Amino acid sequence: MFVGEAPGADEDEQGEPFVGRAGNLLTKMLTAMELTREQIYIANVLKCRPDMPANTSGNRKPTRHEMEACLPYLRQQISIIAPVVIVALGASAVEGLFGPQKNTISRLRGTWMELDGVPVRPTFHPSYLLHNQDLALKRLVWDDLLAVMERLGLPISKKQQGFFLPPKA
Repeated sequence: MFVGEAPGADEDEQGEPFVGRAGNLLTKMLTAMELTREQIYIANVLKCRPDMPANTSGNRKPTRHEMEACLPYLRQQISIIAPVVIVALGASAVEGLFGPQKNTISRLRGTWMELDGVPVRPTFHPSYLLHNQDLALKRLVWDDLLAVMERLGLPISKKQQGFFLPPKA
């Protein structure tokens, strides 16, 4: 199960999670894991797009109150899906699942957390990767996905192990 922040404009329009640019990147990440969208479940902390102030566009971070209002729905989704592993995509997903955190997503990613007995792997949101094209950052996210694959018992090829590593001199 992958958990994101909230629907954006594209998701709001189409009624599906992760269908915009970040969704396209998430699909590529899944493909690299040799998974399909049909094999996983994608949810968001918020079930609807947060309202924007008048005369503004784009997306905004959900408030704590908005997250708390939607948390029972997310908890029910988790209960029904009964995931083996949850990937929390970004700081808002972690906050929605666990409440406010002392550590930043930069410090939380690369570790395992647990929610009601389910291992949770925090990592950066795909939209963050779209704004920051650093190869080392992509490798950090890929390391998180490799850890998820390992936890799921999925085979990891030599090729997958080498993704986003700098070329050898």
